[in-house]
Amino acid sequence: MLEIFLWFAVVALVLIGAAGVIFPVLPGTPFVFIGLLLAAYIDNFTKVGWPTLTILGVLTLLSIGVDFFATAIGAKRVGASPKAVWGAGIGALLGAFFGLPGLIFGPFIGAVVGEYSSRQDFLQAGKAGIGTWLGILLGIAMKIALIFTMLGIFATAYFF
Repeated sequence: MLEIFLWFAVVALVLIGAAGVIFPVLPGTPFVFIGLLLAAYIDNFTKVGWPTLTILGVLTLLSIGVDFFATAIGAKRVGASPKAVWGAGIGALLGAFFGLPGLIFGPFIGAVVGEYSSRQDFLQAGKAGIGTWLGILLGIAMKIALIFTMLGIFATAYFF
């Protein structure tokens, strides 16, 4: 009975982690990693050992860096100031309190406000908002790819 409960916990952690990629309030990829670690534990690490878990851990750490990297690339691509990048981050945090619309528009608005406060140019502020927002979308796509890679590596180790 305990094993069944633990497998439900594995599925819940992986699903919550996948949702966390889109909703930045949740630590997405780390939840997936914890779920996969729990799955390896359930089997006493016989099918999925520490070499596989180390690879999954490295991919988890990589996914954390992806957010910063993708946002910075999107912002730099349009010549945004550091204030725009900070504004996007603050906008994402504040936007989380307003549900999905806040998560979509919060980073954009934050980047626009940050860039405008830096340069007082509406056109450049709009470009910074769009560039930062596209960077965030790129980051989400990259984290989804990393999660699928993690699941594929785990499944390969577990079943083969």
